[in-house]
Amino acid sequence: MAESKAKGSANPERHKIPIKSILVTQPQPTTDNSPYLSIAEKYGIKVDFRAFIEVEPVSYKEFRKDKVDILSHTAVIFTSRNAVDHFFRICQESKIEMPADMKYFCISDQTAYYLQKYITLRKRKLFVGEKTAKDLFEVIKKHKNEKYLYPCSNIRKDDIPDFLKQNKIKHTEAIIYKTVAADLSDLDDVTYDCLAFFSPSGITSLFANFPDFKQNNTRIAAFGPTTAKAVRDAGLELDIEAPHPNAPSMTGAIEVYIQNQMQEAKK
Repeated sequence: MAESKAKGSANPERHKIPIKSILVTQPQPTTDNSPYLSIAEKYGIKVDFRAFIEVEPVSYKEFRKDKVDILSHTAVIFTSRNAVDHFFRICQESKIEMPADMKYFCISDQTAYYLQKYITLRKRKLFVGEKTAKDLFEVIKKHKNEKYLYPCSNIRKDDIPDFLKQNKIKHTEAIIYKTVAADLSDLDDVTYDCLAFFSPSGITSLFANFPDFKQNNTRIAAFGPTTAKAVRDAGLELDIEAPHPNAPSMTGAIEVYIQNQMQEAKK
């Protein structure tokens, strides 16, 4: 995997080479029904999982330097399980008990359900978007007079803060955890036909661990426009992009690519 990085270093003939191995830059699934495992079985492909990024907690001492007064807010926005875990860790270390009338705005049902690990939810205090930040914006618009706290990572998308600023909604960002590159030194002698990325941080981690990486025959897959942009900005050629109309998931996009390869091979 570790060779020299260069603009346009991908082999233009790589699309003719069948994908026989995929590295998914996420943790190993905890269940046996992962769609990646279905692809592995269906097409006889080796699929490995390895998280390219890790989450580190922001210490209570470091959090205090930002002088964020949690209890001066009337609502909290959660976009991930990590945000939920580290927010309540900070509350515990601060010896803060969340008031019963605090409102919670969650980006999805999954995040809202996870929130029950820490508090007993009341429907009138819980507001949930369907899945995306844009869905959540529609909910927040109906509650513009709240003072929002947005617990997040040191690396986060701009969409929520930009929306709050543009709509002149009172809010405070609180960095409660950090996203950092994982140590991938044990992958030094491993090569894959396809690398699947899910965030710009994954691309950053790739070059932090393998500064001399050269694409060669490796196909690069990216989920989401910001990840796709990070791939191109790094001088790599993007081969598989998700979501798209025919494939809303990463696995769907990879399978479409594999099927197209198989059809081309028959011609």
